[in-house]
Amino acid sequence: MHGNGAGMPDTNLIEWIRHKYLAIVTDLDERGRRRWAAAEARSLGRGGVTAVAVATGISDRTVRNGIRELDDPEALSFGRQRKPGGGRRSREDSQPELTRALEALVEPVTRGDPMSPLRWTCKSTRVLERELTAQGFQIGSTKVGELLKSRGYSLQSNRKTLEGTQHPDRNAQFEQIARRVKAQQRRGEPAISIDTKKKETLGNLKNSGKTYRRKGQPVQVKTHDFPDKSLGKAVPYGVYDLKHNEAGVSIGISHDTAEFATAAIRRWWRRLGSRRYRSPRRLLITADSGGSNSPRTRLWLTELQRLADELQMILEVCHFPPGTSKWNKIEHRLFCHITRNWQGIPLETLEIVVSLIGSTTTQEGLEVHAWLDSEAYEKGRKVSDQELSEVHIKRNKFHGEWNYEVHPRPKPSIR
Repeated sequence: MHGNGAGMPDTNLIEWIRHKYLAIVTDLDERGRRRWAAAEARSLGRGGVTAVAVATGISDRTVRNGIRELDDPEALSFGRQRKPGGGRRSREDSQPELTRALEALVEPVTRGDPMSPLRWTCKSTRVLERELTAQGFQIGSTKVGELLKSRGYSLQSNRKTLEGTQHPDRNAQFEQIARRVKAQQRRGEPAISIDTKKKETLGNLKNSGKTYRRKGQPVQVKTHDFPDKSLGKAVPYGVYDLKHNEAGVSIGISHDTAEFATAAIRRWWRRLGSRRYRSPRRLLITADSGGSNSPRTRLWLTELQRLADELQMILEVCHFPPGTSKWNKIEHRLFCHITRNWQGIPLETLEIVVSLIGSTTTQEGLEVHAWLDSEAYEKGRKVSDQELSEVHIKRNKFHGEWNYEVHPRPKPSIR
């Protein structure tokens, strides 16, 4: 092989090898690149390994490994790129504290607790790379992105969900909710996230999304989405267990009222919660600040009292501040998956709605139970001052309008 007299390959030879390599590299996998480099180096004779390494950027060690594979065809089984255990150890394995440090950066409030109701990041991967490097870790921005994605994070744009200015204690309330959820789970007691999903008009109507069908044979639906009053609407109310990734959804047929909301919680407890938790002292409920479970609704408080009396359990409630309902965990742990499961399928009957909700699953093991609630709930029920005064409510010193407990009243003695 030609050289320059100082042990370096000839420049023309390097360019010749590089030209051949670039012509085929996109068609080769890792194993193919290694073996091509090995065959090329062997054909060049002495100094071939160095020449190929310089021309292609493949390390001389990799080229020599390829030569050994050519000498021993049985060394690597068909379909494998490397020997079992081959390759560089992952950053997570070589730096055990890396993932924890990353989560502490993107989520300092909850220190990366996977059960936290809040998971988001607004820092770019390059910023995070610099901060981790400053802490002594070896990592690139691409790997930062891979780790974030594997842990359930995403860099998200703004969404128009807030009206007016944000409450100054918005983040402090997020911290309060995170603390209360973790404290409840440490005691082995239930913590749930609740909300009403969007009402669905029943009928052979277009439902957004696509399903696999034979080409040219889409599901035929009505041209206009005029509601059929005889079919009505489905009102799904979800109760999501924050610890067990399990949910119970009651599908109502009338109005979304506080009575309907507490009935859904009651049904979840009797059919699921009571089997998971044995004789808990309290139930923690996280909810948004609007709709049927609004803290400003008198009926919500009186119905909570009735439920607390029935269960003989303290009901602790933590509301998300107004305009932040999308941070409620049920939104992205349950409702989005229900929507995905029934996309493109006309919701013609209540039975179809119940079936599709109940069959919703995820790779993370989400389990959903769905029940039809055929009760007719009265809209606009009035609660008197006397009834409200009988609610045994204990409000937290920090925003008692968002954080409070409803205690069960003593059962009347039987004489």
